[in-house]
Amino acid sequence: MLTMTPIPAFSDNYIWCLANSEDGKALIVDPGQADPVVDHLSQNHLTLDTILVTHHHPDHTGGIRQLASRYPDCRIVGPADSPFSGVTESVNAGDSVSWNGLNFDVYEVPGHTLDHIAFYSETEVGGHQILFCGDTLFVCGCGRLFEGSPAQMKQSLASLRQLPDTTAVYCAHEYTLANLKFARHWLPDDTDLAAFESRCKALRDKGEPTVPSTIGDEKRLNPFLRWDDRMVVSSAHRYAEHHQLQCNNETEVFAAVRHGKDHF
Repeated sequence: MLTMTPIPAFSDNYIWCLANSEDGKALIVDPGQADPVVDHLSQNHLTLDTILVTHHHPDHTGGIRQLASRYPDCRIVGPADSPFSGVTESVNAGDSVSWNGLNFDVYEVPGHTLDHIAFYSETEVGGHQILFCGDTLFVCGCGRLFEGSPAQMKQSLASLRQLPDTTAVYCAHEYTLANLKFARHWLPDDTDLAAFESRCKALRDKGEPTVPSTIGDEKRLNPFLRWDDRMVVSSAHRYAEHHQLQCNNETEVFAAVRHGKDHF
């Protein structure tokens, strides 16, 4: 039986652990810290055999050296042509990574960083397909554009938007309430967003994660995936006019939303 567990790290990171209860093997995604992972594996009698890396930022890679030392047979799969050099298996778009009967398709999703990749499996775990998307797509948000352009990020998000609506979005941060605060400001009349914000606040009040969401929910709620939605476009035009930005196509609509969040 396969199970998915978020391992909290730093102040708001999630390190995802996909485990097989039958053989005790574990796959870890973006371990920015080693100690929380070691504690989780030890408490659950698991052995780390695979690490997936979505991009090079230290809060996603900082624990890998220590984990590789403790689990020397562990394979480390990450993006080719990356500033992070600690992988044992480099992958590009179109490659596939197999683990415990699952096949993960590799998507290149530049924008947040230029080396950013995502891993998608159509085989369901807990009733959902799996997407490990790092800092590209968040619940009602997307990553800041530290290295890429708005056009790159919009195209990356468009590739993820094509995945099945039932796909679980396992992103790497608990940014949901901050993202929703901006989304509600951008779309104050969106009643679905208001209801979703209430549900997420209730989860956080109980100390529970708001992640994962689903691709279907993100398409319906996330302003960064709604560059062709009438309400988002209307707000983008008003914002762009006020800030003297271009807003003549879908990429520029996305760029206006991203600019709005960056200056919110």
